[in-house]
Amino acid sequence: MFSIASKPPMGMVTEPAVEIGSLYVGDLHEDVTETLLFEIFSAVGPVISVRVCRDKVTKKSLGYGYVNFHTKRDAERALDTMNFTLIKGKACRLMWLQKDRTARENPKANIFINKLHTSIDNKTLFDTFSMFGNILSCKVAQDGQGNSLGYGFVLYSDEAAAAKAISRMDGMVIAEQKVEVKTYIPRDVRHQKNQTTFTNIYIKNFE
Repeated sequence: MFSIASKPPMGMVTEPAVEIGSLYVGDLHEDVTETLLFEIFSAVGPVISVRVCRDKVTKKSLGYGYVNFHTKRDAERALDTMNFTLIKGKACRLMWLQKDRTARENPKANIFINKLHTSIDNKTLFDTFSMFGNILSCKVAQDGQGNSLGYGFVLYSDEAAAAKAISRMDGMVIAEQKVEVKTYIPRDVRHQKNQTTFTNIYIKNFE
């Protein structure tokens, strides 16, 4: 982790603590370093620390990291002005660092968009669905080469926004292609629904 921190001299009166702002930075190029992230986001406001998450064995970047600002206001400014900014040729994806798992995993606030045109990227998806409420996370699924797989996900901060997006956008045309919008169903739930329940029996040794 790359960080800058200092302690006040003994006896110095300090001001009340200010709430820091922490952002998740996703879709990072594998060559992005902590130093580069620090330089880029310091242009928005004072940065406490940055971190690029890496594989414990290979030390290769996992494609995401974190940026901690001195104030939440600076983090908000970064979220508004630097989301989807190109870093080493890849558009980074910013969102608030959610420590509460229930906020990240609320299925009723998470929607699934299918049959997307391949020209739709993360920013276009975000701009299209942000009119319905505050978006915590937005992503178009991609293959290893960065090509769209034709579907994506939008996670809202509340269920009402997700419901409004589904009612307004399901069956609408985006980039000359009709899309399907519905509540996201987690993989384990889909697996349970797809399991077959057998009701037949086998009988042998009849005369």
